[in-house]
Formats: sequence, C-alpha cells, structure tokens
Amino acid sequence: MVGALAGAVYAVVRSRARRGIATALQRYMPAGYIEQAAKTMRLKTPEQGAATSVLLAAHPSLEGVGGRYYENCAESPVVDHRSADPNAVGVAAYALDSDNSDRLWELSERLLGAHVK
Repeated sequence: MVGALAGAVYAVVRSRARRGIATALQRYMPAGYIEQAAKTMRLKTPEQGAATSVLLAAHPSLEGVGGRYYENCAESPVVDHRSADPNAVGVAAYALDSDNSDRLWELSERLLGAHVK
C-alpha cells in the first residue's frame, strides 16, 4: 500500500515460521503448543508484539511517514534474500514497490466490490 496510502503511517505485519506472540489465543491450540513452539520460535509477550504498532501509531517523529516497513520498533533494512536465522530482520524491495502496492490495492477493491478512498 505504498502508493495507495502514500503519506499514511501504517504497520505491515509480517509472519515468519520462527516468530510468534504468546497470547491467550493459544488456548485453542493442542495441549503443549506453547512449549513446542518455544523450541523452534522466538516468542514475544503481547506487549512486545504490540510495541511496533504502538510506536508507529503514537510517535510524533513518524507523523506523515509512509511506505516503510518496521519490525522490532525500527525501520527494517531492505534485503535481497531470506535468511535462515530466526532473528533476522528485513523486507524485500518488491514489498515496498509503489506499483505493486497500487496493483494489490486495486485487485483487493475489485475482489471485495468496494472502493476505499
């Protein structure tokens, strides 16, 4: 949504196989899920998981900033490949491309049958 939401501050949520947030939602998972997940994932507390979104919504220095990707309370570097390191950070250049963003926005509107200003 780089182009479609130019100038807006937003957070992009990224899920990776080795990261997660330990919340009460896991009560719906099979017994032992958290213990098993903790062996292969770096789990965050709900507060840690929300920190980047809160920063982006509330920090005055980010007012009017858009088209960027943040994780762990910092702007992520652009990377050209995925790392096997579960603690690696980064965003692919295509995810920040405004033409890709506009195409995705238009497709979403067509599929939903709605126009969002």
